[in-house]
Amino acid sequence: MIIVTGGAGFIGANLVHALNQRGVTDILVVDHLSQAGKFLNLTDLDIADYMEAERFITLLEEGKLPAIEAIFHEGACSDTMATDGRYIMENNYAFSKTLLHWCQLRNVPFLYASSASVYGMTQQFREERACESPLNIYGFSKFQFDQYLRHVWPNLKAPVHGFRYFNVYGPRELHKGRMASVALHFYQQYRRDGYVHLFAGSDGYGDGEQRRDFIHVDDVCAVNLHFLEHPRTGIYNVGTGQAQTFNEVAVATVGAIDALAKRPARHLGALHKAQVIRYMPMPEALHGKYQSYTQADIGALRGAGFSAPFLNVEEGVSRYVRWLAEKGR
Repeated sequence: MIIVTGGAGFIGANLVHALNQRGVTDILVVDHLSQAGKFLNLTDLDIADYMEAERFITLLEEGKLPAIEAIFHEGACSDTMATDGRYIMENNYAFSKTLLHWCQLRNVPFLYASSASVYGMTQQFREERACESPLNIYGFSKFQFDQYLRHVWPNLKAPVHGFRYFNVYGPRELHKGRMASVALHFYQQYRRDGYVHLFAGSDGYGDGEQRRDFIHVDDVCAVNLHFLEHPRTGIYNVGTGQAQTFNEVAVATVGAIDALAKRPARHLGALHKAQVIRYMPMPEALHGKYQSYTQADIGALRGAGFSAPFLNVEEGVSRYVRWLAEKGR
């Protein structure tokens, strides 16, 4: 059996889908369904069982679960604006340590979600301590677990892979609300209002010219499954290695919607003239806490043997918009 924690969530449900595509259905999904709408991410998937996280950890420690082949640990509170530090550290840090040690004692591969938020405002995105300075409690919880893993590194016996996800977008994120990707927000705004909202210039960048490393969730899943099949213990950036602007995401989103509607293609200048892109001031709450630039250094990922190409924004957003349209979202 394969365990996917957070399996009803965004990346977790896509991992279940990717496993299903490979013929794997002996999967236990672990999650919290206090937000009941997440069940929709599972309705087209095949799993062996579902379990709430608290019951799962109890049965795991009591040895009452079937033989486990691997654990994909995607479960976490991912709200970067959360302020309850005790909850975040218990849910994201302590829970992860429990799973790590269980896997080590039983020689079970452990693949877990870290985050690019560990880097904070740095301009260097390498998997090195000198580059890491998280800006919020969510980022700290991910950083501290990475640090803990480094501390126990010499004693590891089973494979452990930490994936520092950059800006992930794609199917099965509708439940995330304000924490969903900008691609989804732009899609919803343009279809509802006929225009999209971007932040005005900040940190020396022009309007909408802030840059992030946007990666499609299909590529994230491909990385996870690669290391399940080809273990190489380490902490790895999972991004495309190429930053692109929010303007580019907006143009790709509007262009993909227009293409489905068989409307003529428009470039950024035309969208500005038509006021399809509108800029708004950055909220005060984000001042000093907003990453205006991220770009994964994927040298370690490539060096560990993952050689597949990544979708760029134009390709990935077009794929995502088609999925949303097909689902009637």
